Amino acid sequence: MNPLARRTVIVMAAALATACRTVPTYDVLLRGGTVLDGTGATARTADVAIRGDRIARIGNLSKAKATTVVDVTGRMVAPGFINIHSHAEAPALRTAVNMLSQGVTTELLNADGGGPVDIAQQLTQLADSGLAVNVAASVPFNAIWSQVMGTTNHRATPDEIARMRTLVERGVTAGGFGISAGLDYKPAYFATVPEVTAVLAGARAWNTFFTNHDRLTPESGYSSVVGMEETRAIGEATGLVPVFTHMKLQGRSQGQAGAMLQRMRTARDSGRFIGADVYPYLAGQTMLAALIIPGWAQEGGIETMRERFRDPALRARIIADADEAMAARFSGPSEILLNDDNTTLAQLMERTGIRSPGEAVVKLLETRMPMAILGFGAEQDLVQLIADPDIAIACDCGAAVGNRFHPRYFGSFPRVLGRYVREQRALSWETAIRKMTGVPAALLGLTDRGLLREGFKADLVVFDSASVIDRATYTEPTIPSVGISQVLVNGRFAWRDGAATGAKAGTAIRRTPEMGTRRLP
Repeated sequence: MNPLARRTVIVMAAALATACRTVPTYDVLLRGGTVLDGTGATARTADVAIRGDRIARIGNLSKAKATTVVDVTGRMVAPGFINIHSHAEAPALRTAVNMLSQGVTTELLNADGGGPVDIAQQLTQLADSGLAVNVAASVPFNAIWSQVMGTTNHRATPDEIARMRTLVERGVTAGGFGISAGLDYKPAYFATVPEVTAVLAGARAWNTFFTNHDRLTPESGYSSVVGMEETRAIGEATGLVPVFTHMKLQGRSQGQAGAMLQRMRTARDSGRFIGADVYPYLAGQTMLAALIIPGWAQEGGIETMRERFRDPALRARIIADADEAMAARFSGPSEILLNDDNTTLAQLMERTGIRSPGEAVVKLLETRMPMAILGFGAEQDLVQLIADPDIAIACDCGAAVGNRFHPRYFGSFPRVLGRYVREQRALSWETAIRKMTGVPAALLGLTDRGLLREGFKADLVVFDSASVIDRATYTEPTIPSVGISQVLVNGRFAWRDGAATGAKAGTAIRRTPEMGTRRLP
């Protein structure tokens, strides 16, 4: 090679080397954070590099280049939180500000058996409208039961069972994650255990789960334990993993969390895994009539129920049954907050001079149909459920626009981290993150989300362990939490420096046959 050619080659090589040193290797680099990987393993300091929508490298990347570098020293870096009990509003999923502010990157829709029966159409429409977070969908048993059986209490014919079974199988085949039910809600309340198991029999081959808002009946004394045992029996009879959703020990069942957890451990040790999720509040929210007015009185719908109110004999019976339901399930009239006027049932009773809580509810339902906050439990039970490593953290909330009246819509995940980890030390940071990420991912059967691992989808949350906490209250339920600084969905910043970016990087996740429900070791 002549001298001129040699000099040309040297110059070109030097230029190429310089280019290689300056061209970013990664798209995003989170430097110096405390990594919690979602398995429960001990936290460690590491850099996290992202290329495209995947986690590319985790470790000491001090010499690496990236288009966007964020110093997260002193912050915790974890997989994005997975909310497996979501009541999200479809339009709100385009922005999902309240969920991103909590660190949530994935929501499992159609909780308590509600939602569209056509899963394929639901997921396609949501994806086409743009998503700020990832979504998945359960197959909604209640919606299927209502579509085929209507609102009356009658036994299903073989043809009706077959039609419902076809709809369940169609939903799972279309990508539905398990089957959700709310057997406490009418008219699915009227379904017998043999009918439910017959409808779900076709899902056995999919190695998935059955999650249920447990049915509390007057025959059982409104026992939470009996309700959970029914969910377990249905799961085991159908070959599905039973999941106690928004697990709670209500009213007269308070104080039994330890015994129920021991039953779950005994079943697990014998090879029969039972899943569960819990949210960090001692009050739920639903329609006032739903869990207070007896099932027989709700048969046929709202107007038929109101006709029964006008019959003196039936009205007296309804009031007596409602009084018993509230005494057995909830924490008293002062703990029932009416969402349409923000007053308590106790205040309504005082204002009207009505002495019976059941009579006050019936009188109110003659003209109104409000949502209500319903106090139900004891803190000692809640702490045990939150601390148990196999119970996922969820929120019984979802992406929402405006005020949904319960603080869980803005506070759930930061509340666990701030109140129960940092302040009370009821569980460790590693265990809490495991319960928000790896545990729900395993229940769903996800194979590339829920853990902070190379090759996994880059759904990540960065938070300040010293300040993360909820601020929402029952009187001011839309105050955002603090401490969540960054949230990435599929490698893109959806929440940056404590504010939503407007990015629509979410995707509709469809279950495939290789995604099997499992317990995270």
